[in-house]
Amino acid sequence: MSAGSSGSTPGGSGHELTLSRRIEATPSRVWQVLTDLKHAPQVLSGVRSVELLTDGPYAVGTRWRETRTMMGRTVTEEMWVVDSDPHRRTEVAASSGGADNRSVFTLSPDGEGTSLTMHFSAHTPDPTGVQKVLWKAFGALGLRATRKAMETDLADIAAAAERSDGSPAGPSVR
Repeated sequence: MSAGSSGSTPGGSGHELTLSRRIEATPSRVWQVLTDLKHAPQVLSGVRSVELLTDGPYAVGTRWRETRTMMGRTVTEEMWVVDSDPHRRTEVAASSGGADNRSVFTLSPDGEGTSLTMHFSAHTPDPTGVQKVLWKAFGALGLRATRKAMETDLADIAAAAERSDGSPAGPSVR
């Protein structure tokens, strides 16, 4: 996994982080794992449950509620697909606690495998003075927790995509 980059957003009201991982599977297989929301709790060790809110295949407008454990807390967020270029890129949005979150996944062929890059950003539009102070005080902690969750998600996606039997469940099956 590459080290990636991280930092604060302008105005001190958020953070951004980019991580990449090479996966020994085709972009098509990585895409299959990444967009299989029904099996996310079996693939992603941090995800406890997914409730699909829309019918049909993964596409712009797909919505779901994802329950995840992070920093010892269980949190449920509604998420939705805002961009989808199958086998190449997808962007997922969520709003939580006044912050707008975006996760962009980019898949690039890399020899016989795939380079999967995840870019996460969180920011508070028009933050109050108190929100700016909170971002300054707790932003580094949040960034470390985000990095750990992203590293785990990328490892879980890689494990599931690299399974030779094609099943969605990787080693994180509970």
